[in-house]
Amino acid sequence: MKKLTEEQMNFFLKNGEFSAEVIASAPNTAVVLTQDWCPQWTMMKRYLSEITEAAVFFIEYNREARANEYMHAKETIFGNDLIPYVRYYRNGEFVGDSNFVFKDNFLDFFKKTSD
Repeated sequence: MKKLTEEQMNFFLKNGEFSAEVIASAPNTAVVLTQDWCPQWTMMKRYLSEITEAAVFFIEYNREARANEYMHAKETIFGNDLIPYVRYYRNGEFVGDSNFVFKDNFLDFFKKTSD
């Protein structure tokens, strides 16, 4: 798992999506936007740290100086105010999103086709 950098988050804020550097960094890539206190995130973080089938980027935005800006952008751009919020990409293309999922369901998102 890799923490999203301030530069990567700035790209998201400016463009409404993550850069190719993030979403096309591996054939399967997931981006998690969350807060560190969330119990579902704690559960997911355990299995995500062992995932080899996908690159996983995350940010615990409540720990960031621009926390409110990141949260507002996530909620307005992606229309999701729950955490953890996960976006799934296959070969740089968005294939779905979710909130908390178990490991098997997480990996299933990479098998779906884009709408």
